Amino acid sequence: MAAEKVVRKRKSEGGATRAQDPEGTRRNILEIASKEFALNGLSGARIDEIAAATRFSKRMIYYYFGDKEGLYRHALENAYREMRQGEGALDIDDLPPIEALARLVEFTFDHHHLHEEFIRMVMIENIHHGQYLAQSDVIRDLNVTAIDHIARIYTRGVADGVFREGLDPFELHWHVSALCFFNVSNRATFSKIFGRDIGSGEQLAKLRHNTVESIVRFVAKAQHLKD
Repeated sequence: MAAEKVVRKRKSEGGATRAQDPEGTRRNILEIASKEFALNGLSGARIDEIAAATRFSKRMIYYYFGDKEGLYRHALENAYREMRQGEGALDIDDLPPIEALARLVEFTFDHHHLHEEFIRMVMIENIHHGQYLAQSDVIRDLNVTAIDHIARIYTRGVADGVFREGLDPFELHWHVSALCFFNVSNRATFSKIFGRDIGSGEQLAKLRHNTVESIVRFVAKAQHLKD
């Protein structure tokens, strides 16, 4: 009887189509919730606002995610999942190591630029000292692949004699993330302080090029760099 009531409730709130598409419902809620959390943080986000934007009731949201903290944790997991899936979809295994590394950096730069909610949520989670990330086995498993991807490229480059030996793939990932992340996280303050719109198309193109150049020059042996 309880299950039947839930189904009837779901149908009355979203129609039969939504009731038959729980994954679609979850995706819709997570998409809206991610924007709310990115804008207002965990403490400032309101389930009422998320419910109004999705046209699902608070009860429906709690049915899927338990509570606000559970919804936030799932939104954080989804943000990392989208990032890592994008990396995994890159067709770079057959590229020469230098080109593969450049392509990975380009993807990271572009993803961060196009997904500012991801950057804001990571910043918010750092404010919470990684408290909710630490509760998620999903995020830990997802981020293992980030090191695997760059480690494979680096290992190939060393074997081919084009990359310097002795570098740590974890630290290399850190450098890539730092440059690409900062471009979004500090864009507003840098633009205001120095009076230059670093979000303009021309400035972004220069920053993107220089970010790739910086990482490649850090890793590659000098004789294999193009002038």
